[in-house]
Amino acid sequence: MTSPFPSYDVLIVGAGPIGSCLALALGQSPTLRIALVEANPPDPEDTLQDTYDLRVRAISRASENVFKNLGAWQGMAAQRLSPFREMHVWDGTGSGEIHFDSAEIGEPHLGHIIENRVIQNALLKQCQNFNNIDFYAPVRPCGISQHERKIYLQLAEGQRLGARVLIGADGANSRVRQWAGISNRGWDYQQKGLVATVQTEKPHQETAWQCFLPHGPLAFLPLAHPYHCSIVWSTTPEEAARLLALEDQAFTTALATAFKYRLGALQTLSPRATFPLRLRHAETYIQPRLALVGDAAHTIHPLAGQGANLGLLDAATLAEVLIAAQRRKKDLGNLTVLRRFERWRKGDNLATQLVMDGFKRLFGNTQFPTRLIRNFGLTATNTATPIKCLIMRRASGLAGDLPLLAKSGVIKSGI
Repeated sequence: MTSPFPSYDVLIVGAGPIGSCLALALGQSPTLRIALVEANPPDPEDTLQDTYDLRVRAISRASENVFKNLGAWQGMAAQRLSPFREMHVWDGTGSGEIHFDSAEIGEPHLGHIIENRVIQNALLKQCQNFNNIDFYAPVRPCGISQHERKIYLQLAEGQRLGARVLIGADGANSRVRQWAGISNRGWDYQQKGLVATVQTEKPHQETAWQCFLPHGPLAFLPLAHPYHCSIVWSTTPEEAARLLALEDQAFTTALATAFKYRLGALQTLSPRATFPLRLRHAETYIQPRLALVGDAAHTIHPLAGQGANLGLLDAATLAEVLIAAQRRKKDLGNLTVLRRFERWRKGDNLATQLVMDGFKRLFGNTQFPTRLIRNFGLTATNTATPIKCLIMRRASGLAGDLPLLAKSGVIKSGI
């Protein structure tokens, strides 16, 4: 580039799945110039042959539509993904159980389990097809400033990038949110999520399995191989540390026992890792010339795997709002424009957060009356087909106020 201070319409900090998706969605408008900035880009030499990424995403039908409409789905399918057609959920301290089956709502599946790096690689590769998207990586953002009708991102390498609007897609510990002085409210669950990849004795049957234990849920998520699963075990920090320190055989025995051997004996296929579980919600998603998306704006308990889907809907919605504003020759960084995005997404994100928080607290309560009520509720819901179908459609992203990209087959008409 000839200018020492390149200028863009939209500058996105963070090239994970949410930021990359936003860049690709905005790239559909040839009149927009987009910069995507990332401190830790994926390794182009990274292969998928031997090991799975410990970070996997439960991708809803709405998110699948976003990827398909942006031309990135084929790249993901060519790497590695697994559909899940059914879901079994039960109370580990009682007899309550519910079974979701995509056939009951006339759909081929409820969603897909996809490794984080598969999503990121496919999105970034698709971004390369657009000459209006510039990728800066690896670079280290170190501050923001505003001047008149521009916002600037300073890089530690000495360069400064300008834009009409800057988007923070840089995760739960967002530097952009901190630099903007936006407060982040919520609470810690005093839990950690332990993740690993395991081989099961019995096939996973393209089914997601989840057991609610006294200290938190334990989920087995199906991977591409019929006997491979990604596990997410939410528990106390002390128990997570104990499980992390166990030898492989002792760990798989503890895991299979907690899971009541539903998938038989287990073997480890990866190291284990833990991450803290928190609920956080930014006080505002927007400021003049700035917006937050994904985990930078909100984090959620992982028990239903909705975190990535909420972020992808943020990206699809913001892209739709900004492209519409560009067509009307509006100032992209104006609060009037950005408020449309915030109004569209904030209420839905907050409602989903609170529902997941309620489930976490309900199933974490070990008192007898509560256990009795929730087991009755699971059993009753399992027999109430209309209610169960409504839950499936909502969780799969087949209902609600969705952006155009999250609907089936709309890209030909544009966003």
